[in-house]
Amino acid sequence: MAVISMEFAAGSLLRRVDAQVVIPKDVNPAGNPHYERPMKMLILLHGYWNRCTEWLYNSPIISLAEKYNLCVVMPSGENSFYLDGKASGRNYAQFLGEELPNFCAGLFGLNLKREDLFIGGLSMGGFGALHTALLFPDRFGKAFGFSSALLQYGLDQIPEEGNSVANKAYYELMFGDLSKISESINNPEVLVKRNIEQGLPNPKLYMACGTEDFLLIPNRTFEAFLTKQGVEHEYYESAGAHDFGFWNQYIEKAIRFLVEQ
Repeated sequence: MAVISMEFAAGSLLRRVDAQVVIPKDVNPAGNPHYERPMKMLILLHGYWNRCTEWLYNSPIISLAEKYNLCVVMPSGENSFYLDGKASGRNYAQFLGEELPNFCAGLFGLNLKREDLFIGGLSMGGFGALHTALLFPDRFGKAFGFSSALLQYGLDQIPEEGNSVANKAYYELMFGDLSKISESINNPEVLVKRNIEQGLPNPKLYMACGTEDFLLIPNRTFEAFLTKQGVEHEYYESAGAHDFGFWNQYIEKAIRFLVEQ
């Protein structure tokens, strides 16, 4: 098992970026059926006010990567919500959907088909994972989001002072014109409808949120939308708040959803 701290130049972001990578290249595969197939890759995203080490320090992702023959790439995304912006060097969605998987596939010798490339995350990273998978449905077969910050609901009503997380200017920088969020490509609902209209295969989605989480209502709302649109998904709720005590109950279940179905 190799754990790599990586830094490389990203054209999408016009700067050098850092990432953590877990890759089971030196594991004895005897008796493990997951080593009878090519290695798959999971891009795993951190939350707001964090960086690429969040999952590494707080979850069992190293042992799970070994168990499921999974290359896990954890990039730093700042507080970007993993969206493309108008300003130069802010193409975070392009970075996740195109540049990062291509770079890692070449670096680690992976031949990634749609069924072998996944994306997941928590909170802001949960939003980023769901949004990126829907934006690039030809690249990602499946995705998961834990306590996803599905902020498309209510952004057009946010006051100038914002909320406890950030002010209105921040949300405008991330999402664009907030008055048009209902029709924006930064809205996952818009992407789901676009894919259906264009005959593109929406990725299979896995979602989980704690019943004491402050993001429970938007997660329920998006799940109801997915059901109405006929998007294949699994959704789970159980007791828990916005923390790794809850997320670690679901990480292996989500990985099994990605690699075994």
